[in-house]
Amino acid sequence: MTRQTSETLLYEGKTVDMRTTPLHDYFTLAGIAPNFLALYSTLWRGYVGSWEIIDGRLYLIGLRGTLVDHTEASVATFFPDFPDRVFAHWYSGTIHITLGTTLKHVHEGFASTQARDVVLEMERGVVKHTEACLEGEAA
Repeated sequence: MTRQTSETLLYEGKTVDMRTTPLHDYFTLAGIAPNFLALYSTLWRGYVGSWEIIDGRLYLIGLRGTLVDHTEASVATFFPDFPDRVFAHWYSGTIHITLGTTLKHVHEGFASTQARDVVLEMERGVVKHTEACLEGEAA
């Protein structure tokens, strides 16, 4: 598998890469199987989400992708009542944020090693715990 394009997160005033795809969980829970075109080998899922944490809550603030009927997808495509920002209440799990320089490039998925990672433990879209890890530490 080719190294995949990361989702992005506005975190503490900086745009950082994520090794997590929270929108996938929404599609699974909602029973939605959107047909995105996989235009690039670096983006097999066919879309890129942009996220933001505000007051400890995770929001989807952008979505780019092309559906098989060649229409452009956006947040409004899946959340018409919240076209600009939607609270990610469906997401519980971890969000891995990559910070610092790439120490080891792995040409597969999200497996490259960064100088520093941050792991956010999420429960129903709310940050419950934050842990920073230097390369080589367990998350």
